[in-house]
Formats: sequence, C-alpha cells, structure tokens
Amino acid sequence: NRYDTMSSSGDAPSDANDGCVGPTSQKAGKASACAGCPNQSACSTGAFSSPAAVAAKQKERSELQTSLSNVSHVVLVLSGKGGVGKSTVSTQVAQSLSSRGYSVGLLDVDICGPSIPRMSGVMGQNVHQSQQGWEPVYANPNLAVMSISFLLEEGDAAVVWRGPRKNGLIKQFLTETDWGVGGLDYLIIDTPPGTSDEHISIVQYLNDARPMLTEDGHKKSGASGAIVVTTPEEVSMADVRKELNFCKKTSVPVLGIVENMSGLQIRVSDLSFHREGTNLSENGASSASDCTSDVLSLLREKCPEVLSMVASTEVFPTYGGGPKGMAEKFNVPYLGKLPLDTNLLKACEEGTSFVDKYPSSPATFPLNGIVDKLILALPVEDEEDGDEDMQE
Repeated sequence: NRYDTMSSSGDAPSDANDGCVGPTSQKAGKASACAGCPNQSACSTGAFSSPAAVAAKQKERSELQTSLSNVSHVVLVLSGKGGVGKSTVSTQVAQSLSSRGYSVGLLDVDICGPSIPRMSGVMGQNVHQSQQGWEPVYANPNLAVMSISFLLEEGDAAVVWRGPRKNGLIKQFLTETDWGVGGLDYLIIDTPPGTSDEHISIVQYLNDARPMLTEDGHKKSGASGAIVVTTPEEVSMADVRKELNFCKKTSVPVLGIVENMSGLQIRVSDLSFHREGTNLSENGASSASDCTSDVLSLLREKCPEVLSMVASTEVFPTYGGGPKGMAEKFNVPYLGKLPLDTNLLKACEEGTSFVDKYPSSPATFPLNGIVDKLILALPVEDEEDGDEDMQE
C-alpha cells in the first residue's frame, strides 16, 4: 500500500510505487517494486542518494525544522469528501481560538480551491516578502492567514497545476512563512478533500519538520493531530472512512470527528412562512404567498414563548450509527454535532468570528464545545508558569 510505503520509508517520493524500497536504498531503481515507477530512472542513477541529493534533503529538513520550531501544535483539518465544511470548521475553530487569546496561524493548502481568505475576511490582500520570509495576512492581531489566493493576480484565476508544483508550494508555505517572533500556539491547516499527493506530502514535511519519538522510541507524527469532518449520510462517511484509514497508516493522531450539517436549527422568529401549495423553486415565492408577517403576529399575540424556541429538522439522512458510530468503530473521539445555522453561513461570508458575532445562535454552543475539546487534547503550556516551576 502506498501509505505503508510512506510510513516505512519516509523519504520515498509521494508518487512512488507500492512497496518502494526508498530512494537511498542500494536496491533503489532495481527492485521488482520499482518497475513502472516514474522515479525509477532517477533512483537507479543515484539521483536521490548522491552526496548532493543527501545534502539537499538535509537542508530541506533543517529549513522545515527552523520554520516550525516556534509552533506548539499543528492541526490538520481533513475529510475524504468535498463540500462537507472543512474550510468552515478550519476558519471558525481558528477564529474562536484567536478570540480566546491564543496565537493562531491558518494555512490554506487547498491549492485549487482556496476558501480561507474569504471566510476569514482577508480577501484581496497581498503577502509581502521580508528577510524573514513571507509575511502572512492578519485577520486580527491573534490570527495570521496564508493562502495561494494572496499570490494570484486575479481572484478568479484557475490554478491548473500538477502534483509536484502543488507540493512545492506547500513546502514553501511551511518553510518560508514568517509566523512572527512569538510563534504560534496553534497552526490550523485546511486541506483539500481526499488522500492525494498533497496530503501525503504535507504529512512527510511535518514529520521532517517536527521529528518526535514516542516513549518506546518509535517515530511519532509531526502533526499534533487531525480533525476529521463529515456529514451524516453514507455518501460522505464512505469517503471519510478512507481518510481515517489514511490517518492510521500515516500515524497521524485523530483528535476527533466533527459531524457537520447535522440537521437545520433556526429560531422560529427567523423562519419564513408561505401558504400551502406555493412553488418556492421557481424565482422564489410571490409576495402574495408570503404569510410570514401574519404568522409571526399571531404567535406574538397567542403564543409569544414559541418565537424564542429553536425549530429543527434533519436535512441529511443518518446512515447506521452515523458519524458517532463511525468514531466508535475506529476508536477515535467524537467531537460532536455542528448543525446547519444560517448565522454560521453569514459569519463565513462576512469573514467574522461566528461565536463572537452570534453568541446565542444554535451552532454557537456546539462549536465552542469542539474548541474546548481541542484545547483539552492539545493544551498550550504557559511559559510564565513553566518559568516559575523551574525557579521553585
């Protein structure tokens, strides 16, 4: 399996064949597993094992380690399925952490579909080059954002790149972004859907950047962990199970599963009402069919307590045990349900912190709960407390 290759031979190219022996092996380019590999010719000539290649690899590792040396935790936001809300979760988790006073970086590695700049309110901004590297764009004093969107001349320009060029830019993001003198408490990385070259490469880069060992001496993932996002239906969960297997085979700890778009929740006072038989699919409803004002007036008169209630309905059918059952099956934490909430969509469109702008909205409490669990799983050490302990 390709992911097994990566875990056993961390220097293997991301497009290597199954069973790759590693580019620095004496059998590189000659083993039976090398047949048909796009790197076979380079490996057989020693292109990866030459002194120059080894030195270049060591330089790359050194640059990665230096650039991320002042980052406490790196969190990947993953999903095997597109359109399940990874960018929404990435952005709002980052916004919430920064609102609580943590220093946060938000890195958008969805090269072909960058959504983070709009959702964090920094569309149209540019990054600047300094002696320290690329200066990210700040959504607020505690939240630094980096995305390919800042490097494009036109916001609607299509990025038509093959894997190696995408991977090269991801490495640049990791090695050349200057996150500031004080560093970061959390680096949240929003990824594209699937388990493609970008995912394999970023895990490899993080392993090189943050070489760590477990208590028993085994290699530990450079990523602090992953938040895996899904919606409740099987079409989504089928792909998300592949993502969970990817995490298992690449030794990336799963911090938990977020069940996004789990039903629609909206205050009764925010609902619209239309007369039965109205066709809402064609150019919206006519003014004659809209009876919202009449219904709300009647409720205020007869049953005002109903207006503050939250109406809910299931939008996606839950399959089997749903995401919670999937979490139990894979023995990973379940972070909770995040309902569809119109105010959450507004916050993403406006580029604002949802929990700050809409503190009483239906999705605020569960989103705060997800952030609470993340902080509990990956606490940030208080340097002042640490210094006091040392002095004692």
